[in-house]
Amino acid sequence: MTFFQHLTKALAWAASGLFVAAGLMLTFEVVARHFFTAPTIWAAELSQLCLIWGSLLGMTWLLSARRHIAVDALVELLSVQQRRFTEAFAMLTVAVFAAAVTWKGWGIFLDSFERGRTTGSMLDLPTWVSELAIPVGFSLLFIQGVIEAYLAITGRRDASASHGAYE
Repeated sequence: MTFFQHLTKALAWAASGLFVAAGLMLTFEVVARHFFTAPTIWAAELSQLCLIWGSLLGMTWLLSARRHIAVDALVELLSVQQRRFTEAFAMLTVAVFAAAVTWKGWGIFLDSFERGRTTGSMLDLPTWVSELAIPVGFSLLFIQGVIEAYLAITGRRDASASHGAYE
C-alpha cells in the first residue's frame, strides 16, 4: 500500500502539472489569436488532452484524500462499526464501477488503436492517446477503492485524516 500511496501522490503532482500546462497553452492561444492574429493549430487539442489525462490521473489521489463529494449527514449518526461497514460498502461500489469503466474503456481504446482512428483535426492525433486515459485512470481508481474498503473495514483508516494518511 505504501508503494501505491507514493505512486498516487506522484500522479496527483503530474496531474497538477498537466492542468498548469493546459492553462499556459490556452493563455498562449488567446494572446496569439487576439493580439497577433496568429492562432495555433495545437493549443486547443493539446490542452484538452492535458485536461483529460490530468483529471483521470488525479482522481485516485482525490479518493485516498477524501476530496470527492460525500454526503455524510446520516453516516455521522451511525455507530463506529456501522460507519466502517458503510464506508467499505461505498468504496467497494466505487471499485466495481471503476472496474466496469476500465473494462469498457479498454475495449474502446483497443478498437481505436487497431483501426488507427485519428481526431480529424489539424494535428490529427491518434484518438487512442486520449482514450487510454480512461482504462489507466479507472484501473488505478479500482485499486484505490479496494484499498480504501480494506482500510475502512479493518478500522486502519485514520478518521481524522483529510489527506490520505493511514494509521
